[in-house]
Amino acid sequence: YRGPTGQIATARGRHYYSTLSLWDTFRAAQPLYTLLIPERIDDIVLTMLDHAKAVGTLPLWPIWGGETNTMIGDPALPVIADAWTKGFRGFDGQEALAAMRATSTTDHAQSDWSLFDRYGYYPTDKLSNEAVSRTLEAGIGDAATAKMAAMLGDAESAKRFGARANGYRALIDPETKLARGKDSKGAWRTPFDPLTATSPLNNPGDYTEANAWQYSWTPALHDVDGLVAAMGGRAAYTNMLDTFFSLPGEESKFLGQEALIGQYAHGNEPSHHIAWLYAWSDRPERGPELVRDIATRFYKDTPDGIVGNDDCGQMSAWYIFATLGFYPVNPTSGDFVLGQPLVARATVSLPNGKTLAIAPGKDGSRINGEPLTRTIAYRALMRGGVLRLSGAEGNHP
Repeated sequence: YRGPTGQIATARGRHYYSTLSLWDTFRAAQPLYTLLIPERIDDIVLTMLDHAKAVGTLPLWPIWGGETNTMIGDPALPVIADAWTKGFRGFDGQEALAAMRATSTTDHAQSDWSLFDRYGYYPTDKLSNEAVSRTLEAGIGDAATAKMAAMLGDAESAKRFGARANGYRALIDPETKLARGKDSKGAWRTPFDPLTATSPLNNPGDYTEANAWQYSWTPALHDVDGLVAAMGGRAAYTNMLDTFFSLPGEESKFLGQEALIGQYAHGNEPSHHIAWLYAWSDRPERGPELVRDIATRFYKDTPDGIVGNDDCGQMSAWYIFATLGFYPVNPTSGDFVLGQPLVARATVSLPNGKTLAIAPGKDGSRINGEPLTRTIAYRALMRGGVLRLSGAEGNHP
């Protein structure tokens, strides 16, 4: 293959992968691969490690072997941590952790770590564009690196990156409970309009293809309990979710603002996990209701049946998980949040001839008779058997 510096090299695995739209796919597509095509996961990680060998940091958005430097954060980090969490061992863990540390400390196209480490967040007067979104996405990568370090016994790195992953808390405005821009002196962005979306098409602005309401739920991808606390506790958090899904907004496909339910914009990835966050609220039944509504409204069996574009599988992966009735809110946790399937029955073919049958449940959610609360572990799914989900009634329209 031709790699990111133009060199010709030989893949360490069976295949070398490209067109990794990681900012999109780390959320649901990559976790789906661990279920449906686990035989490819080690090669995907080896691909990213070979990329890091060539250029010093893990890939952002490679295509045809080259780096586009597109989108923000370091989304290769949660993909690697997810693989190790789930037991994939076809790559060297210490090599992977070293690449993750290097990516999390070496300035590159989308990260200025010296600036971040100085303030604990990206200040709006030091980073002119998308400072809030970049801070929140940095937390996802830091949490992934901290988890990988903890699993490999590197307590120092686990502590360092675990603490840095909490940087988002400095940007949760105690008045609005939303993630808000802050300058290097600690002053909030003024004026503050949480409904105005910003992106590379209309910067300067603090958000990436989204507004404050949409990006404020990003920390839940690694610290949902911390976000609940930052929003004032479970009752206040529930109210914030209810408000989010009811506030009217204006559609604009150029800013990722399309297919709206309130402020929920299914056409863009920062919203994809938010309906599932009701599992931590005072109204857990509301999440499955919204998931069904989203799937019914925004997916059709027509040429334009997916809202926006598929983003290399992320939009489709969301729909598959919604259909099955569970979703990887935290893509490095090894767990999936339970909901309700959109079909009466489903069967997933697993490795070694195993199958996972998903069926209705009348006495609470259970896997092979064992009760479940809120989540199910990847390893439990991969053992196969029967997953019964409460409230699983009827077919998708």
